[in-house]
Amino acid sequence: MLHTALHPSVSAASEGVLPKWAVASGQRREHMERVAMLLESWAEDLGLSEEDQFRWQAVGYLHDSLRDERPEVLREIVPDDFRHLDGTLLHGPAAAELLQKDGLTDGEMLSAIAFHSIGSPGLKSLGRALYAADFLEPGRDFSREWRAQLREQMPNRLDDVLVEIIRARLNHQLERGSKISEHTVAFWNGLISS
Repeated sequence: MLHTALHPSVSAASEGVLPKWAVASGQRREHMERVAMLLESWAEDLGLSEEDQFRWQAVGYLHDSLRDERPEVLREIVPDDFRHLDGTLLHGPAAAELLQKDGLTDGEMLSAIAFHSIGSPGLKSLGRALYAADFLEPGRDFSREWRAQLREQMPNRLDDVLVEIIRARLNHQLERGSKISEHTVAFWNGLISS
């Protein structure tokens, strides 16, 4: 059932239908569905309107819609501000850019998708929830018990859960000797100072 009050891409995505330009394997689509189901559940738990529940679910499907595209293709799509990112982090900004070109003007959704892998202090509740859901979805293999405990705290303790997630991601990046995005650092700093 299409939701006529929403942008066509959002309405379709809330039903699990991705844009024509999406590049996502079957396994990736399963991950996206799990993220979408978490977000829909959390939106319902928060008492959000039906339209917002559809938006949250759509973001769950759209966030990784370009995750399986080659980094050199994504680098040509993303705005200049994102071109310096590691190739594995380009899919969010690229998807947001293509959705915007398709006429989506919902800034909260676009920001959530663009920053879902790196975070940003400007993320609103949808973006913050997507950042958490992407990490916490039950299909991931690592730290299952710990992530289940964090999921149980959602959505009411979102900021506390985000601190734990970002701490784990930062530790992982530091252990690997990876560069940490200035957006991630600002997201962390914003959370621990609030």
